[in-house]
Amino acid sequence: MTGPENDYPLIRQYRDWIQSSPSEDSPDRRQFFTNGTVVLDTNVLLSLYEYTPAARKQVLGALQSVQQRLWLPHQVGLEFVQNRHRIIIGRKKALEAASKTLQSKLGEARTAIVDARKLVQGLLLKYAQDTKATEGLDSEISDQTVKTLLSDWTKTLGDHVQRLKEYDLAISSVDKGDPVLSQVAELFGDKVAEPPDPTEIRRRVDEAATYRFPNHIPPGFADAGKGTPLSSSGDFLLWEETIEHMAESAERSQLLFVSNDTKDDWYQPAGNGRGSRPWPSLASELRARTGAELRIETPGEFYRGVNRFLDAEIAEETYAEIDRAAENLVEVVITEQEAVHAKPRPDLIAAAFEAAGLDESLLDSIGDASSRLLFAWWLIGVTAQLERRRRFDDEPDVSVPPATRSETQPDPGWQPGRRLHLGEWPYRSSSWIAPWFVQAVNCASRHDRQIMQQLAARQLDVERAE
Repeated sequence: MTGPENDYPLIRQYRDWIQSSPSEDSPDRRQFFTNGTVVLDTNVLLSLYEYTPAARKQVLGALQSVQQRLWLPHQVGLEFVQNRHRIIIGRKKALEAASKTLQSKLGEARTAIVDARKLVQGLLLKYAQDTKATEGLDSEISDQTVKTLLSDWTKTLGDHVQRLKEYDLAISSVDKGDPVLSQVAELFGDKVAEPPDPTEIRRRVDEAATYRFPNHIPPGFADAGKGTPLSSSGDFLLWEETIEHMAESAERSQLLFVSNDTKDDWYQPAGNGRGSRPWPSLASELRARTGAELRIETPGEFYRGVNRFLDAEIAEETYAEIDRAAENLVEVVITEQEAVHAKPRPDLIAAAFEAAGLDESLLDSIGDASSRLLFAWWLIGVTAQLERRRRFDDEPDVSVPPATRSETQPDPGWQPGRRLHLGEWPYRSSSWIAPWFVQAVNCASRHDRQIMQQLAARQLDVERAE
């Protein structure tokens, strides 16, 4: 907004709320690319593992064009090195399992065709006594005929699966031989933040948990309740680090923050004739505390901007990969907030109960509807996390913790570990238990509650190890 009306305190003070959504054609956008400090969120760095070698080379080349303005917050670096193994292992597992999965799917197709033949044969015999047609189908759609007809498709699909090995990162383990890690390290050089003082981290976590998140002050409030208070405060810790850096930087007056996270705790939802946009309060807070201006862009917007303002060479097909990788890293996560409003599919519930060895009637014995949903989602998540069963292709991730190990009570309703049974729960003196889990345990038979507590304890051990 320009013009003499900007002189009015009301207009000036609330300009971030009054202005329209940021546009790729904004006249001041170039300054953020040529002069601003550039901060990449963790998801932008993890996306590098999702690209083909050619696309990754182009993207890294584009990032080198802003290399002198890049800065890596400690929180981003920590999340990157901690989570890269999840991307690497997931990629390797998918490629390694592709041939086996393909054969399984083709086998199911062959079986389905033969079963369809048998169905029609049965109907012909039952209702028409047509033995001639029935015998004809045996010859026309025999097992060997079906296999032969599918053989060309089997070879075509198999060849594509084999060719995918060309795109393997060839990482021998998550601890060595990772070319992406070394390239990211070279890209940032010494522009990596030192870890904040532990006392300051604790203060920031307390501020997030007790003030900002309950009042839905961005960023990060959508992560409230996901794991421990520290683990759920990642976005806010990143934000505070960045503000501190910008306040101390004398040479930068613009911050370009690049992230694939467009949840409601970063972006104001669309409404009142306006599209979704980064929360205006983020720009206001940064300006008030540092004097710097803020621009937030998605990876696709950012790389197109690099191409436009800095003449980086990025092919159109690479933009398609950037957008695809961004979509792949958008995790569908069921949290406590979502769990109480979303009923799991019956097949997911049945698979989870079977994998855990629990009686599905336990669910009906939990009197409170919200507790039933929370327990069901937790069981779905924990049986997948601990690899007690195979995940469904479209299954969401679940973050519904039944317990946490912490000195302080994570939420007013949580109860001390001693509320669980002596001899069955290993952390009675050093844990807090979600109220819905206590209710479920109290409703269960001794056999079932032992299984439930073993799963919860094992989940705690795995998450602490990570």
